[in-house]
Amino acid sequence: MPTAAPIETDAVVIGAGPVGLFQAFQLGLQGMRCHIVDALPHVGGQCSELYADKPIYDIPGLPFCTGQELIDRLQTQVKPFAPQLHLGHLVSSLSAQEDGHWSLSTDQGISFLARTVFIAAGVGAFVARSLSLPGYQELVGQQIFHAAPHARAFEGQHLVILGDTDTALEACQTWRQGPQAAASVRLLHRRDQFHADPISVQNMKDACSENTMHFTVGQPTALIQSSSPAGSKLTGLEILNHKGEREVLKADALLMCLGISPKLGPIAHWGLAMERKQLSVDTESFATQAPGIYAVGDINTYPGKKKLILCGFHEATLAAFGAAARLYPERQTPLQYTTTSTHLHKLLGLA
Repeated sequence: MPTAAPIETDAVVIGAGPVGLFQAFQLGLQGMRCHIVDALPHVGGQCSELYADKPIYDIPGLPFCTGQELIDRLQTQVKPFAPQLHLGHLVSSLSAQEDGHWSLSTDQGISFLARTVFIAAGVGAFVARSLSLPGYQELVGQQIFHAAPHARAFEGQHLVILGDTDTALEACQTWRQGPQAAASVRLLHRRDQFHADPISVQNMKDACSENTMHFTVGQPTALIQSSSPAGSKLTGLEILNHKGEREVLKADALLMCLGISPKLGPIAHWGLAMERKQLSVDTESFATQAPGIYAVGDINTYPGKKKLILCGFHEATLAAFGAAARLYPERQTPLQYTTTSTHLHKLLGLA
């Protein structure tokens, strides 16, 4: 639950992907300051998570760039407006207030009171993949981790690392040697194939041959725990191995390197009109049916919708104009252009 007074702001943007970042830029051009909230610990959304190093060819004016390069450029572009970032926060609640504001809270205890809300959550919040096993949630942060809490977190422990990515193989390398080394390191994956750099895979196999770590093919089936007055303690992980047999791996700690997956999450329970898990919008301003809430990017749907980044940029632009007209109906200024407008130059810090 929120523990401090809510942050009052013109706008809250939910999602720090490319469309969310461009939304903040367009709001800045309209004189609206905003806060950006994202469940991931870094900006970038799908661009950074799914294709950071892959080429993009359909961004206007950029014949070629990678996903991460696009995010870097967007961060530079929005910098004059200094949107405040709240990363690693999942917006868990959204409710209307009598005065027309919207109250939002995150799972980390931050709350906002916003005049407008822009949902740019893509296909949903990216969350770390976990195991659907009894006792799992109780052990997260105690003996089960998605990242090492500190540099000597697993020193002297029997560590089982789950995953098939470069992150998993790098963790094996980190914890099998050096002064912070675990007592033993075992990599567990459902098959003997990896989504990782071939050199890293070969290094892992060489380490197994040298008996400095182990690799097991199998699927987790149960957490083995011992009971004590202090509570339950993880002692092992039961798996179904490649022979179809039950096997117990000794484990003082589990390091989850299973990647992330998108989930619609709390958005589905906010009472907004939806169609096939996407928010329905009016294409004049990309407003939802809730006054003051807009949806841009892959999270929205309308006739002719195309899930392209450049379409999300267009939607963010019209959403910003729509929000400004709603908040400042007294403004009757003609359309201004960044090429000539001294007002926009001042907002951009160029004057």
